[in-house]
Amino acid sequence: MNSIDAVILEVADLTAATRFYSTVFGPDSSHVRLRASGEPTTGFRGFTLSLVASQPGNVDALLDSAVDAGATILKSPSKSLWGYGGVVQAPDGTIVKIATSAKKDTGPVSRAFDELVLLLGVEDVKASKQFYADRGLRVGKSFGGKYVEFATDAGHVKLALYKRRALAKDAGVPADGTGSHRLVLSGTAGPCSDPDDFVWEAAVPLTATA
Repeated sequence: MNSIDAVILEVADLTAATRFYSTVFGPDSSHVRLRASGEPTTGFRGFTLSLVASQPGNVDALLDSAVDAGATILKSPSKSLWGYGGVVQAPDGTIVKIATSAKKDTGPVSRAFDELVLLLGVEDVKASKQFYADRGLRVGKSFGGKYVEFATDAGHVKLALYKRRALAKDAGVPADGTGSHRLVLSGTAGPCSDPDDFVWEAAVPLTATA
């Protein structure tokens, strides 16, 4: 099955970005890579990263570490019908949501998370779903033209599609934005560019850079 091996973030300040991602994602993470870039970009870049944790205490620990590493809070952690979570913006501008579906802690608190999800904000969810299905990605969940989640092999980044404006609202930012996504995906679906100009590169052996 085609899947994402790594998310490549193009950043202006490699030092600050390395500190942030090493702190929050772990120094040995192979799924987030960094690449220097000065490509112009403004506003919402059309994607978010989500860390899915097992309990609220882990969410708070991850959010605290993100702020300590230079992130700014876009949405303070809060309870909702679906669980508990908050949203931060990394020093390079990437938006990171940290959340859990659990209502209370059931074990020792740590900065561990169980899943890394890349959500792409797209104009036409059905068209993008078909684009990726044609390249071998198998749909795991689908809610019409609103949301699609692809099945993912263990040890890979999960890919999901959301309406761009809905994703921006969920992140707590305006939906407007221009220029580079500052994002490249490494996986067996590449090389290609999807309908919203998200770029895939051919998969290469994983090495930790963040």
